[in-house]
Amino acid sequence: MGFFGNIFRAIVNLFSGGAAPPEPPKKPAQQQRPQRPPVQWPQDQRHHRQKTDDLKVPSKKPFESPVVPQSRREGERHSDRNQINQNNEHYVALRAEAKREGDLMAQCYQESQETYQQGHGALAKVLSQKGGEHKRRMERLNAEASAWIFRENNLDREPGEVDLHGLYVKEAVMYAENAIEEAQLRGDLEVRLIVGKGLHSDGRVAKIKPALEEFMKRKNLPADVDPDNGGLLIVRLR
Repeated sequence: MGFFGNIFRAIVNLFSGGAAPPEPPKKPAQQQRPQRPPVQWPQDQRHHRQKTDDLKVPSKKPFESPVVPQSRREGERHSDRNQINQNNEHYVALRAEAKREGDLMAQCYQESQETYQQGHGALAKVLSQKGGEHKRRMERLNAEASAWIFRENNLDREPGEVDLHGLYVKEAVMYAENAIEEAQLRGDLEVRLIVGKGLHSDGRVAKIKPALEEFMKRKNLPADVDPDNGGLLIVRLR
């Protein structure tokens, strides 16, 4: 168009204001991570998160065992062994066999009396003799049982101290009398007889201690129960 063409484009641009240049492409907005609020620990958890150095542990006082009298300690020390010995299979078997012989003895004597009253003197005599045989076997078995348990209960006893657990009343009196005679020969001032409190006797009633107290009265020997151990009888020899 030449010169007139240029003039025409200039007039058009003048009235139209000109085309605006294209805008540069916008970058996509970068996503921002949401900010977490600060953790609020509960009161009790904050307390446990403290350093252990800040915790003060009160010191404990050393344990002090109560003072136990010597006589009571000795009784407790041997009580377990006494129970073991009294439940020993050999000892229990001897006592059981002796009891069986005693029952047979009583049966023979009873039948002997009844037979004699019926006028059968010869048969009554035979039954009485059988009763005597059972009696001797009973006494032998009881003597063996009493000797065994007396020996076991007194293995580490000091001279002048005698344990009478597991004995029948007559046996206990016999062993106590022997112990007193031996102590007198040694020149001891006293004898300590461990008689128990009757907790394992029939009816939980002490039988050996009253029998020994009566025996000491007949022998004019002062005897007192230990104030710290009700199962210990102290016999003064001088």
